[in-house]
Amino acid sequence: MLVLIPLVAGLAIGIAGGGKLGNLANLRFRWPWFVLAVLVIREAVLFRPLNQIDGVQFVYAAALAGLVVWTFLHARRLRGAWLVAAGAALNLLVVVANGGRMPVAPALAGVLVQRGHVGQYVLMGSNTNLNWLADWITVSGPVGIRGAYSPGDLVVAAGIGVVAFLATRQQAPATTKLVENPSRIGDNPP
Repeated sequence: MLVLIPLVAGLAIGIAGGGKLGNLANLRFRWPWFVLAVLVIREAVLFRPLNQIDGVQFVYAAALAGLVVWTFLHARRLRGAWLVAAGAALNLLVVVANGGRMPVAPALAGVLVQRGHVGQYVLMGSNTNLNWLADWITVSGPVGIRGAYSPGDLVVAAGIGVVAFLATRQQAPATTKLVENPSRIGDNPP
């Protein structure tokens, strides 16, 4: 839910700066079903009963890897996507370094304190790696964005805002057609 604020802000700033919401219709994605499936999988493993299944963290890591690849492949097609890819790659790095699980700071972990791990999350401690890339940043605000986030999450959110801003400013690709003018053909022979 954290991405909604930068998404709306990027759109609003782009439109206020002369961009058009209609320019979003010109965006062309490869494999839109793939990214939708990856995002659904990433969210589904957060909830019961899936988050109670041992091994679900590997499904989460695979979905995250798919998202990283998809965004990198769209970096040229979708301006600003490189920033989303970089944030997702940071998250993937810390998840892979911790056996498919994202460490969460104890003060923000809730039920993790009792169990040690739930789904793709593990309690941060001396036995976890790359804790500085883990979920340790507290975000408070409206319901839906409160929680623990990683630096990668914040980079992804900023990237979504940049993509939204640039997408409103992007013009539709010009279509040109070469037309011969019969009256000009042969006017200047070689």
